[in-house]
Order: sequence, then structure tokens, then C-alpha cells
Amino acid sequence: MAVPGDAAISGRYQRVSGEKAGGATYTPGILSDFVAARMAEAQGILPSGRRLRVLDPGVGEGELLLSLLAELAQRGITDVDVHAFETDAAALAVTRQRLEASYPQAVLHMIHGSFLDYALAQPEGQPEHGSAYFDLVIANPPYIRTQVLGAAQARWLAEQFGLKGRVDMYHAFVAGIARVLHVGGMVGLIVSNRFMSTRSGAAVRAMLRRHFRIRHVWDLGDTRLFDTAVLPAVLLLERGAPEVRAAAAGFVSAYETQAAGQDTRRRVSNPIAALARPGVAALPDGRLLRVTHGKLDAGIRPQDNWRMATGAGDDWLRTVAAHTWKHFGNLGKIRVGVKTCADKVFIQQDWQAVAPQGLPELLRPLTTHHIARRFRAQAPVRQRQILYPHDMRDGRRIALDLAQFPRSAAYLEAHRETLSARRYVMEGGRHWYEIWVPQDPARWALPKLVFRDIAETPTFWVDLEGSVVNGDCYWLAAETPEAEDLLWLAAAVANSSFIERFYDENFQNKLYAGRRRFITQYVERFPLPDPALPLSQAIAATARQIHALAGSADAQALERELDQQVWRVFGVSAEESRR
Repeated sequence: MAVPGDAAISGRYQRVSGEKAGGATYTPGILSDFVAARMAEAQGILPSGRRLRVLDPGVGEGELLLSLLAELAQRGITDVDVHAFETDAAALAVTRQRLEASYPQAVLHMIHGSFLDYALAQPEGQPEHGSAYFDLVIANPPYIRTQVLGAAQARWLAEQFGLKGRVDMYHAFVAGIARVLHVGGMVGLIVSNRFMSTRSGAAVRAMLRRHFRIRHVWDLGDTRLFDTAVLPAVLLLERGAPEVRAAAAGFVSAYETQAAGQDTRRRVSNPIAALARPGVAALPDGRLLRVTHGKLDAGIRPQDNWRMATGAGDDWLRTVAAHTWKHFGNLGKIRVGVKTCADKVFIQQDWQAVAPQGLPELLRPLTTHHIARRFRAQAPVRQRQILYPHDMRDGRRIALDLAQFPRSAAYLEAHRETLSARRYVMEGGRHWYEIWVPQDPARWALPKLVFRDIAETPTFWVDLEGSVVNGDCYWLAAETPEAEDLLWLAAAVANSSFIERFYDENFQNKLYAGRRRFITQYVERFPLPDPALPLSQAIAATARQIHALAGSADAQALERELDQQVWRVFGVSAEESRR
């Protein structure tokens, strides 16, 4: 089946396969063994009167299939039809050699081509029989985002497989697997764990719930099983009518920890061995993994985030909810900072060095993660500034007329070639010198809460200087005097160890080494206590004090006191959380 721009997709897919063969995204043997073992354990009724049919839709050099066939052989199952798709002919040849040497009884079908073409040729529905369908599928689909696929290819995949939102190559693979799996068949799937907790993953979550019963989820976040910055998840899925809610599915997570508290540590030979039971496990490289066992809470709506539900965690969240007045999202819109798509032109730390003809008139102070600090940003020796050619007129954002700002015009004109290369700016009906995402210039002067996108611990501060916020941070403007008062209460809550526990219980989206992403979809759900409570008022007053004393020993002492107050105002205890 021809794809618009098929050569582009094929080329990119081949590059992914090449990276696998080179080890960059190749499935480690220890992980393929784990997935295969879980599949073999869960497999129920095997077909009678015919051979077992297994599939790897993007086989690479065969690591996943080798592991699965080994598990089946241990259970006395060697009468197997093996199907493997791969666009890299060299990798496919290696796979054939490995399988023929180890499992001569298996009947091999090695297909040099695209699994997606094969899947699209099969009718939709819930297949029950037929030679086109499979009993077991084991897969680590290629991860190629929309911006790499290109808009045309992404649209084509979305139309063919009924996908919505931002389309990734692995979304199409999951939809394709659903088309070719027998009812009751099992899938062992390795994917990025991001789909569970981001808005862009909503379509995948909905598709999985629509086509599969979710049997188990393993979030292998900090296991570092891949050389790349992939945080993997393993899904065990069964084809058939899914449950309305997947609460019965098991959920295991593994993330790095400093093991504060009374944890019992055990030594394990590798991260996979740590998954067997909850607690803190010591790895040979000296890292500590906290392994948590619970159940999958997939929410009620298809777009709801997936999270681990534990009895203690759910009780804790119910207590917090009972003490919650409103949420950060009720204070106003949370925005990401400006994105110029040409930072080397628009942003400088020493403008005198790059603009000898005179400082541009349109310079504004810029807040970035470089000056991030809790409660109040650090004062740099030389602050970054942004040339900001936008303003508001009659309630609408406009691009300023450069003729009125000769020094700014001269500087921008000197970089016209670079700026004009941003074709999407002009195609969007904009002037060549505009910032691609300038946000709302009328709100820069307002008091605002600013925070880092990625941080090991939450870093929120109140900006009273009217600075422009860069795209490595997010911000929330206070548009009324009442909202400004609440900004201090929000800053106290956001900078507390309480919010770390709240984040981890709700969103469970950590990066390597405990770093978290503080983005709109999470921060807008942060809770606020009733501002009329005396304790809430004391918390806001203390936050103001810390802002005034930021960086001093007195501020640090006040922060420790404030942290305890935040826990108390939500009716929970920091000490109990550490146990």
C-alpha cells in the first residue's frame, strides 16, 4: 500500500532500525527476556489443531523473538510459526541466521518490508481465526515523532489508523497490532513511558483501552536499560473487550532514590531483578532504586492520565482533596515563555558587544532558568535581555513598526537572512522580524509566578520586575489584586516538599535521577488551601518574607518552617510521608 511520501517514511524507519542494530535503541537482552517471560506466564489457552503464531512487527536483529522462543521452548512449545517484519535487509538476515541456529523446528516467515502496510491490508474488527492473525506479539516499535515524520506522513498515518492528536510512528504500530491479533492473544509491548502521563499520549491511552485488556504495566523509568534517554515502559496486553476501567491491572514502577527514611535495602544484580518486590534495591553501580507495587488507575475518561494506585497513596490524596479550596489553574492561564526560534539573534547577555551602533530601543529584561531560585530569582551580574518587537494595541498583540526604532531596525536588518530563513513565520502571515511565540506583552508587567520546566525539586518564584519569561520556563500572571495575594500562597505550596509528594502521587512522570517536568497540565492541578484560613494567611505572609530575604540564612530558616505549615494546612504530615 503506497504512502504519500513513502520514501521519506521508509528512509526514516530504516535509520531507526540501523540505530537499533548499532545498539542505540536496540532492546537489551535482559529486557527482552523479562518481556518474554511475562508473556509466557500470562498466556492462557493455546491454539489446538494448528501451530502457535508469533509476530515481531519491527524485529531488528531478533533479540525479542529469541527471548520469546526460549521461554516457549522451556514450556515444551516448539511447534511455532514465526513472522517478522523489518525494513533493514541486513538486520533481517542476521535475525534469520540467529533463529535458524537456535530454533530449527520453528517455521520462519522473514518479511523485508513494512508491517504497517501488512496491517492496513487486514480488515478492522476483532479477529478470531485466519492465517493473517497472531497469538503472541512481542514488539519494541520505532519511536519517530511527528516533526521527524513530517506533516504529510503523520496525517496519512492518522487517517489510515484512525489516530488523533500528535502522531508518533509507534501509535500506528499499536493500532496495527490490534488489527492482526487474535481475540485472547497477548502482546508484550515496550514503549516510552511518556504516553501514560502527557496530553499528547491521550490518544494512545484511549486506543489501548479500546482494543485491549491491560494486564500489567511496568514503568521502568530510572532503570537505564537503554543507552539513550529513553524511559521505557512494558505493557502486557490481551486482545479483546477491555474493561471500562483497568483498575485490576498490576503496576510496578522503578525510580532512583536517595532512600531517605527507614527503607530496607537489598542488593540486586541488575534493575530487572529489583522489580520482583517493593522496597529499595541497591544496584552494582551504586544507585538505589525504589520499586513500588500497586494497581493501574486509568481514570474514567479515555484521556485521563494513567497512574499507580496504592491504598496509602489514595487515602493521602483524599485527605488533600478535602482540604483543597481551588487549584492553580483557577488563578489564571499558565503559559510557556516566549520562543523566538532564533535565540542567538534576539537574546544576548552583552548587547553592547553585538550592537556597536547603539543599544536597541526594544530591549527588555529576560527571565530564564539560569537565574532560577525559589521565591525570588537571583540577581545576575549581567542579566540576559531580549529584543522584543511586540506590543498591545486595542486589546490585540501587534508587531511594532521598526521605522520608529532605528537602532533596533539596524540590528535586526543585519540578521535579516537568519530571521527570514524561518519560513513558517512568513507563511503564518507574520513579519520576518517577529518572535515566533511572543505570548501576551500586556501581561509582562503584572506580578507573576514563574517556574522551571525541568527540575529535581520544584523551583517557583514571584517576578515583580516585569521581565519577559523565556521558553525554558512557565508563568502565571496575577491579573487582579486578589490574585496577587494568592500568588504568594501558590509560591509557598509550589516550593514545598508537600507538592513533590502530590506530584508523584498524581502524575508519576519523572525523568532520570528524580527530575520532574513542571508543565501546564500538571501545575494547573496543584491545590490551594482556603485563603481565609489563618494558617493560609500566615503561609502567604511567610512567602513574602522569604522573597524579601531570598538567599540569606534567615530565608532558609523560614523556608523550613514554611514547608511544615504547608503540610499542615492540607491536613497531612510530612513525617508520616517519610515512613
